[in-house]
Amino acid sequence: MAKNEAPLGSVDDFLKQCQQSGDAAYAALRSVLERLEDPKTRTQARIFLTDLQNRFPSKEACDQCFRTYHFQIEDIFFDQYEGYQGRKKLTMMVIPSIFVPEDWSFTFFEGLNRHSDSIFKDKSVAELGCGNGWISIAIAEKWLPLKVYGLEINPRAVKMSWINLYLNALDERGQPIYDVEKKTLLDRVEFHESDLLSYCRDNDIQLERIVGCIPQILNPNPDAMSKMITENASEEFLHSLSNYCALQGFLEDQFGLGLIARAVEEGIAVIKPMGIMIFNMGGRPGQAVCKRLFERRGFHVNKLWQTKILQAADTDISALVEIENNSPHRFEFFMGLSGDQPICARTAWAYGNAGGRISHALSVYSCQLRQPNQVKTIFEFLENGFHEISSSLDLSFEDDAVADEKIPFLANLSSVLKGSSFGTYEPPAGSKHFRSLIAGFMRTYHRIPLKADNVVVFPSRAVAIENALRLFSPRLAIVDEHLTRHLPREWLTSLAIECAGTDKPSEDVITVIQAPRQSDLMIELIRKLKPQVVVTGIADYEAVTSSAFVHLLDVTREIGSRLFLDISDHFELSSLPGSNGVLKYIGGTALPSHAAIICGLVKNKVYSDLEVAFVISEEEAIFKALSKTVELLEGNTAPISQFYYGCLFHELLAFQLADRHPPAQRESALPKSAEMIGFASSAISVLNNAELSISEAENSSLIHMDVDQSFLRVPSPVKAAIFESFSRQNIAESEIDVTTSIKQFIKSTYGYPVDSSTEFIYADSSLALFNKMVLCCIQEGGTLCFPAGANGNYVSAAKFLKANIVTIPTNPTDGFKLTDKVLSGALGTVNKPWVYISGPTINPTGLIYSNKEIESLLSACAKVGARVVIDTSFSGLEYDIEGWGGWNLVDSLSRLNTSNTCFCVSLLGGLSLKMLSGALKFGFLVLNQAVLVDTFDSFPGLSKPHNTVKYAVKKLLSLREQKPGGLWDAIAEHIKTLKSQSKRLKETLEKCGWDVVEPCGGVSMVAKPTSYLNKSVKVDDSNIREVIHKATELCINSGAWTGIPGYCRFTIAHEDSEFERALDCIVKFKDTINN
Repeated sequence: MAKNEAPLGSVDDFLKQCQQSGDAAYAALRSVLERLEDPKTRTQARIFLTDLQNRFPSKEACDQCFRTYHFQIEDIFFDQYEGYQGRKKLTMMVIPSIFVPEDWSFTFFEGLNRHSDSIFKDKSVAELGCGNGWISIAIAEKWLPLKVYGLEINPRAVKMSWINLYLNALDERGQPIYDVEKKTLLDRVEFHESDLLSYCRDNDIQLERIVGCIPQILNPNPDAMSKMITENASEEFLHSLSNYCALQGFLEDQFGLGLIARAVEEGIAVIKPMGIMIFNMGGRPGQAVCKRLFERRGFHVNKLWQTKILQAADTDISALVEIENNSPHRFEFFMGLSGDQPICARTAWAYGNAGGRISHALSVYSCQLRQPNQVKTIFEFLENGFHEISSSLDLSFEDDAVADEKIPFLANLSSVLKGSSFGTYEPPAGSKHFRSLIAGFMRTYHRIPLKADNVVVFPSRAVAIENALRLFSPRLAIVDEHLTRHLPREWLTSLAIECAGTDKPSEDVITVIQAPRQSDLMIELIRKLKPQVVVTGIADYEAVTSSAFVHLLDVTREIGSRLFLDISDHFELSSLPGSNGVLKYIGGTALPSHAAIICGLVKNKVYSDLEVAFVISEEEAIFKALSKTVELLEGNTAPISQFYYGCLFHELLAFQLADRHPPAQRESALPKSAEMIGFASSAISVLNNAELSISEAENSSLIHMDVDQSFLRVPSPVKAAIFESFSRQNIAESEIDVTTSIKQFIKSTYGYPVDSSTEFIYADSSLALFNKMVLCCIQEGGTLCFPAGANGNYVSAAKFLKANIVTIPTNPTDGFKLTDKVLSGALGTVNKPWVYISGPTINPTGLIYSNKEIESLLSACAKVGARVVIDTSFSGLEYDIEGWGGWNLVDSLSRLNTSNTCFCVSLLGGLSLKMLSGALKFGFLVLNQAVLVDTFDSFPGLSKPHNTVKYAVKKLLSLREQKPGGLWDAIAEHIKTLKSQSKRLKETLEKCGWDVVEPCGGVSMVAKPTSYLNKSVKVDDSNIREVIHKATELCINSGAWTGIPGYCRFTIAHEDSEFERALDCIVKFKDTINN
């Protein structure tokens, strides 16, 4: 006979075994369960339980049974709840190692009853912390769900739940009890040992309802969970286990709500999109805290039911008193059940110790995700190694419009950070995807047949306007008075307008006349002053129709003026955009070649100061030229800003059917004036000769070794900082004040001296700050001195800005580094020198200036009163530094004896390379001379870093100071990769006949194609870039860019597969030349 087929024996024998101990009683009950699980003995076992219950017919007898035999069976009555079958009671068994049903669970069930009868009907349901299973069984009995999963971490409770299920699925004679759908409770309910929702997650079970009556932890014990959770553990431990008395690693731990917080976050992963979670919440932390636990995770919250219960007399609340003593938070108790004024934990503790009874609120909350798929994506990202930043997440919004904008963005950001995280090349004109979205929005909502190549993206509207004016260099421009605030002061104070009618205007002076926005007054000024360029907006009352715009087009065409029309104030990112006369016009008529549209995107609901601008032009030459000004003067527009607005455009386009409307048929634009101003001759010369990044064809896959960008993987600490910066709400000013961190950074890294008069200036890129310094040099009548072997983009930008430039020779024997001897000789012949030094790591050679070398260079500059700009933007990734020792500029400068007040050292830097933060654009400039600060301030058109960027940068700089750590480890890994790739690139180049200058750090190196110079195929600085590009799709810079005749520049910060492709291209080029 099988073990579970043996007779159970008499009730007396059973009770005798149970009387020995709680463990003995549990063993006896397990034996009963084994027989219940076997269909052959199930009926007999259920009849045995009937006989057992009949031994204890009264409440007093049941209580005595619990004390004597370590179990009890009693009925829970539902006279007031009419279920589908009208069952009046459930029969339940409990043992000492699990919770006995009490006020908490009864209140919870009352809250469940507040929902409509359809709440659980035909739904998949999980109950967390099901205890002895009575609520799971009651749900199945009353609402007929598809399946109820009762989940419990206490293994003994799971066994007792199964016994209780059989007790109620079978009648007293052991026969199945069928409901109206001909199913039994055994068909609807199952119980599993599970740490919260781990069972459902492990078995890929998706739920429609999650309910939980989960306790709060008043005195967290971090060691409690370290014990083995087994059904053979002590009764005391198993009972305390139901409290989960361990810290959960959540912000809400401090209020005893950490376990509920974890349950909610686990529930997000397994709840279906329209699913509902229902939780019992003790009100001790305060109703606002309880509600916020759900709201900040993206839930709509509804309080179903609230009552008060007495605080258990044996519960120690001194831990809550301690929290109140160390924080501004106040817990919420009441004096007795009738008190209606809350008292704090300290008062409640004192009242309770004096013999008073204290109570607290008990509430049942029903909550539903407001944007379930997006919130799931966000939490999936956080669970994938970013749990430490989940406390910063806040998805609670008073305004639904804000939620509708921010939650999808955070979901998209999560997806991108989880993957490549902004590690790809984007053209200076702006992300191709972003420009396509802008064009798509214009086609879909305004019927304007634009393409991505009609759109150029800028960091801001002010930058777009200034770049356009510099591109054309008009002698006279009329600019809307609302748009002149960020233009250079000298443009707004110049009166050089007397030569308005001459054929040869000077390109060196731009005079800007401010004009009112009202179109008739603007047009009068245009007719009288005949400007070469007009930049204006349109008054609100004139924007609805196109007549004012058409009038402006006609007048500027007649006069021969370029027109840049700003529509920022009237452009709506909405699925129902208002009437816009300008867009209505160009939906029916092609935009004339002399006109372009400027639009600054600032009208978002969440980040009001986050700006991106774009310019629309249907003239290819304008598109290309403006794109090049972005690369020269800004580098590119911050990827994260483009990404944010790209998400908004995507949300407005994603639900639309593609190509539902036929292409718009538009009238041709009027012919342009024959006397229209063209690009400034100096601008044309620079743009044509500058080796800017090569634009990719539609289906090409170029390898960009010609851009100052790292394509290496963005490390987790940077991803965390980026996400946290956007997920936070109500960021304090102190959290975005990066100056203290930057001070510490430049002090510890370069020993740069700072005092109370030191000025710190921030921008989206160090290149933009450098260009403002070039303008300061020009303003002072200075001469900008570049060493041969400087960054070609910086040199081209200075030429574009019309700086007076001198190149200081460098020698191959010195590794093309600047020497004090050569520098001294050159500066002796230069008027008002401004010296640019890239260091400690020199871009593009990758060599390093030692502390002694930089001190000697500064000494040479001090003797002639030169202004020095030290550019550290490409430093911080040194890998061959034996004997280097770093810089100490404080000591170096203190040893210089100079009475020349013109001498000063400004420090330029950026953190994108140092902090490996490809998506974050952040540059800084440190000035130590008041006169220079005043001059710099006269050029206000900087695109400043957004607060989210400053928050992330401050966070990363803080991590950097906490060495060693995650960020340091990531930087070390990147440096190791750069060293390896520089070595492999050097070996490959040398095998292919190149002479290489071996770098010591940074992301680039230079080499000369010596063996190719005397081949039948002529290869030199004038064509090597184009030849390699066409032969291999590898993009590099030639000697024309590096300033070192014959030496090309290669950047090395590429991910593995791309780097391998680049090496193959170099070999392929060798084979092509040889053949």
